[in-house]
Amino acid sequence: MAEEEGLERSEINGGLASMDSIDSRWVFQDEDDSEVDDEEAEDDVRHRTVVDSEDDEDDDNAEQRLIRTGPRIDSFDVEALEVPGAPRNEYEDFSLGRKIIIAFQTLGVVFGDVGTSPLYAFSVMFKKAPINGNEDVIGAMSLVLYTLILIPLLKYVLVVLWANDDGEGGTFALYSLICRHAKVSLLPNQLPSDARISSFRLKVPSPELERSLKIKERLEASLTLKRLLLTLVLAGTAMVIADGVVTPAMSVVSAVSGLKIGVDAIKQDQVVMISVAFLVILFSVQKFGTSKVGLAVGPALFIWFCSLGAIGIYNLVKYDSSVLKAFNPVHIYYFFKRNSTKGWYSLGGCLLCATGSEAMFADLCYFSVRSVQLTFVLLVLPCLMLGYLGQAAYLMENPAAAEQAFFSSIPSGVFWPVFLVANIAALIASRAMTTATFSCIKQSMALGCFPRLKIIHTSRKFMGQIYIPVVNWFLLVVCLVSICTISSIDEIGNAYGIAELGVMMMTTILVTIVMLLIWQINIIIVLSFIIIFLGLELTFFSSVLWSVGDGSWIILVFAIIMFFIMFIWNYGSKLKYETEVKQKLSMDLMRELGCNLGTIRAPGIGLLYNELVKGIPAIFGHFLTTLPAIHSMIIFVCIKYVPVPVVPQSERFLFRRVCPKNYHIFRCIARYGYKDVRKESHQTFEQLLIESLEKFIRREAQERSLESDGDDGDTDSEDMTSCSRVLIAPNGSVYSLGVPLLAEYKESSEPVSEASTSEEVKPVPPADQTAYDAEQSIERELSFIRKAKESGVVYLLGHGDIRARKDSWFIKKLIINYFYAFLRKNCRRGIANLSVPHSHLMQVGMTYMV
Repeated sequence: MAEEEGLERSEINGGLASMDSIDSRWVFQDEDDSEVDDEEAEDDVRHRTVVDSEDDEDDDNAEQRLIRTGPRIDSFDVEALEVPGAPRNEYEDFSLGRKIIIAFQTLGVVFGDVGTSPLYAFSVMFKKAPINGNEDVIGAMSLVLYTLILIPLLKYVLVVLWANDDGEGGTFALYSLICRHAKVSLLPNQLPSDARISSFRLKVPSPELERSLKIKERLEASLTLKRLLLTLVLAGTAMVIADGVVTPAMSVVSAVSGLKIGVDAIKQDQVVMISVAFLVILFSVQKFGTSKVGLAVGPALFIWFCSLGAIGIYNLVKYDSSVLKAFNPVHIYYFFKRNSTKGWYSLGGCLLCATGSEAMFADLCYFSVRSVQLTFVLLVLPCLMLGYLGQAAYLMENPAAAEQAFFSSIPSGVFWPVFLVANIAALIASRAMTTATFSCIKQSMALGCFPRLKIIHTSRKFMGQIYIPVVNWFLLVVCLVSICTISSIDEIGNAYGIAELGVMMMTTILVTIVMLLIWQINIIIVLSFIIIFLGLELTFFSSVLWSVGDGSWIILVFAIIMFFIMFIWNYGSKLKYETEVKQKLSMDLMRELGCNLGTIRAPGIGLLYNELVKGIPAIFGHFLTTLPAIHSMIIFVCIKYVPVPVVPQSERFLFRRVCPKNYHIFRCIARYGYKDVRKESHQTFEQLLIESLEKFIRREAQERSLESDGDDGDTDSEDMTSCSRVLIAPNGSVYSLGVPLLAEYKESSEPVSEASTSEEVKPVPPADQTAYDAEQSIERELSFIRKAKESGVVYLLGHGDIRARKDSWFIKKLIINYFYAFLRKNCRRGIANLSVPHSHLMQVGMTYMV
């Protein structure tokens, strides 16, 4: 391992590398540029000085003069101007039969959690606020009804589901949506060309809405607000993961507890043991995928919801239908008046009727918005209301049965069939937040906020359906520990409420920002949304937080640990990238080495993987000093995730030249969305990369040809090197460039063989000769690329580790040298996705002091 030094100079060199494209700017130009650097400019084509910011840091010691240029254009921006149509929604062309199948899958994956809440909601409520009369039952029923109407229906189904990111839900999907409309992302390697990806579908805030623009400017100008926004997203994701632990515990234990009603000999210890066995089976079948499992258990959930509705109607008819008075919200006031503090404690149990609401949004990547909305409104909500009303009607005459309200209210003739269906539904419900956890972790990994893990895509048709083995077994272990530690339904319910409310509050805040920044709706509606729902959730949260000392603190600690894992990974990765930017190599060094780079250029292509989008990575210098030879063609490959769900294949790669043409060094940025599948083999990846490189070279030549046509009227040959040129982009835009693109064609090319005819050879017009030379130059370079490809492709991997400097704070040393180092050592390497054989790998390690 080699330790890089010279941070001060690197800071100076890296200073201009992060400049964004702007309308016009002042640049330094060397006094002797027209003489000394002309040959380099000729070979560097359109990527010198004004066009490419990679060379902005080169000549800090030379005498310079300040000149004003036209619009500054990055070659990546120009290459990204050709944008095809945005990808179509993958659900829109389905037949009626296929939509019915999706509806069944929706039941099995999305609504299992909220569908099993009747198993435990009333039991937890009346444990904290015992029944002292029928008015208590009606008041509790009214609380449950309006909680169902306000949170799952009004908030999630009618509002939050529409804040999806091209069909993707969850906290990170909201974050990426906000990042596309305002520059609030703290990801370090952003480029203006990212905004040209067709799946951005960017709707710029209209100038008429001054409020939206002010919010956008405030968010972009404040680093504190950016960090606060990221902190909220990380906290919400940590709560989703905690929810993925407590949901299986609550659902399965409450379902198995029904055995104590059917079999008197069953005790709580046996319930825990049976629940552990069920959970092991549940997490073991997770690997079979959402489509297979969802389709298999969808009919079971359909039977479950129908059973809820039927039992509810039966109990309403048999017992006390006066419970329907609960639709009058005044009974909520009477409930709190009668129970005061106990009624406030019972809010934690009331919230359990809405658990799984966040799963509807987080699991949205698996299904369409419309299918989730229709299934909830037409089937799930009516059956849930009937189920709760039936339990309340039963409790009006049997208040002593409140501890097991659901199973006690089942008619004796159908107890065991319903018990069986309830346990199947509970197992299915446990999967709802598990799949949501997989989705959120994948999004956070793609956006640089979670260590890389192995992701298995369980469906060839739907990219969002995934399985993460490490997370699956980790959730199982923590879930089993929770069940064995917190065996009481009340304590598990309280932990459940903490995790669920944490996610709900973060979602409310992020959706409010979406309303203000993107939807730009009336401020009265926005204020009503945040006041009603955030106020409601804070009220619920105050109730569950008051009881945190009864054992539910374990889930809160687990969520805090997950938050710090994500925070440390994001902090360390950002620090590592910034250090690599500071220590990148200067172009002066490359020019001193010459086109052979100071060593032997062996046939073949070397793909050097790094995270930089600009500049020459320091690890490349380490390769040059370590290896006796370097490949004839070098491509710096940056695998980059952008804040969009999907990047179309035609927009996957962006190229630019890094050095003059005879160096044969390119940069390639391979862009992926957080929903994209990286399952291509290394041969397929190489083929796509080379094809895109050839397209880039041809496009580059076409741009030179367009520029040449624009210069036909110039009679002074010296204007080729002294005048500014224009670049006509594929979309017709015209840009001013400070470097003549046609300069390289003034070089002497191979002589054209004379025609063997008796006719007198006519002189070739200069324009035709230039076009012929350009075509020959393209063919020579393409031939060079093909021969290099035939010689073989080698993956050059640089493992850059970071260590805190000796004079750093103790906390920084602890985070970087131990916590981040541990995460980095045990995470999945990025090259693993390409399945590259070891014979094609070459690795060098470096350590950066930060």
